[in-house]
Amino acid sequence: MSSGNGTAEPVRVIGGGLAGTEAAWQLATRGVPVRLFEMKPHRKSPAHQSDLLGELVCSNSLRGAALTNAVGLLKEELRLAGSLFMRCADACAIPAGGALAVSRDDFAAAITAAVADHPLIDLVHEEVTGLPEAGLTIVASGPLTSDALAEEIAALTGHDSLYFYDAIAPIVEADSIDMSKAWRASRYDKGEADYINCPLDRETYLKLVAELVAAEKVPTRDFERAIHFEGCMPIEVLAERGEMTLAFGPFKPVGLPDPRTGREPFAVVQLRQDDRHGQLYNLVGCQTKLTWPEQRRIFRMIPGLEQARFARLGSMHRNTFINAPRCLGPFLQARNASHLLFAGQITGVEGYVESAACGWLAGLFAAALAMGDSPTAPPPTTALGALLSHLQHSPADSFQPMNITYGLFPPLQKRLRKRSEKRLALARRALDDLRIWLGLAAERAPEN
Repeated sequence: MSSGNGTAEPVRVIGGGLAGTEAAWQLATRGVPVRLFEMKPHRKSPAHQSDLLGELVCSNSLRGAALTNAVGLLKEELRLAGSLFMRCADACAIPAGGALAVSRDDFAAAITAAVADHPLIDLVHEEVTGLPEAGLTIVASGPLTSDALAEEIAALTGHDSLYFYDAIAPIVEADSIDMSKAWRASRYDKGEADYINCPLDRETYLKLVAELVAAEKVPTRDFERAIHFEGCMPIEVLAERGEMTLAFGPFKPVGLPDPRTGREPFAVVQLRQDDRHGQLYNLVGCQTKLTWPEQRRIFRMIPGLEQARFARLGSMHRNTFINAPRCLGPFLQARNASHLLFAGQITGVEGYVESAACGWLAGLFAAALAMGDSPTAPPPTTALGALLSHLQHSPADSFQPMNITYGLFPPLQKRLRKRSEKRLALARRALDDLRIWLGLAAERAPEN
């Protein structure tokens, strides 16, 4: 952790959302002057309503508060780390059971006031349409980045590494898959047995297709129209094209004989490893706009997934983001323009808390660079470190936005049977390691 006397040249931050304001705050509190650019009130994205910074455009919930929930741990880490986002969230909290919810307007007003009052933050209400060729800059322009700036980012990253919507398939926890019904294999036994395969007989397949067609879908907002293309069609849209479309598409069984029968099933649902540690698997080709209750109900009809625990459910919506594993280095810097750092949802993190956490990381790294120091990353055993690892080490060919989940953490050395015990142990390890990294505690004893 560095602390210096500042730098003559201000760091630019593009975007006054959750990531941008957090990044600006972390820079300023470390003595680094900031120019924070926000296009409101002169121009607003289709999702924004107010003129305030840190506007919550959808829900006012910051999700679970308990440490058995990975986002609860991430919030606790941000508290320890001096996050503006968490300071304002706690001050504006309203009753929400086991979750942390905030008064939307009070929260945005608190963020705005803190930023406006800081002597080292120069708030500039101006749209940025280009990327600077020099000078430390954090790009935190959000999921609805303007077309002009998005074109500049595409020129930097390559057009094949900037996406304008996400198409997310559900992810399940590996140990919730019933391997007495599923098996590991790759099609035609090529390479390693990288996939988990769930067989469908004709009756189960046709019932699944019928349920997909009839299921409740998430309504599409006006600025999300016409986002489908053939390479990434929602599974329910494919099902509507005909009852055999999926059997000849993502559920095709060819080259995947069931080892129990020696025959190819009528159809096969494949799951592909989604993390370094083999704890998360995504349902291949199952990107969807079904509501979350419908996803849980319908995907648990698949043999082997009856008791599936979902680390993430599917979605498709407007979301500008880069292919972070391909485009960013270890400290959120663009690989081909190290003066540019990226933060927030544009990096491929998903959710309010995750966006703020990414802004915290970018602010920390940029502050070190501005003061001539070498940045250091939080340990991968922490929620902050696990989120950063997701951006660094996820497979680039299948990278999609992700919420924080315990499946992103390195496994414990000691195996615990109860899920709640395992998660609490991961949380304790994370908080211990973060305190040490922040200089708030001495070295901890190694795990038994």
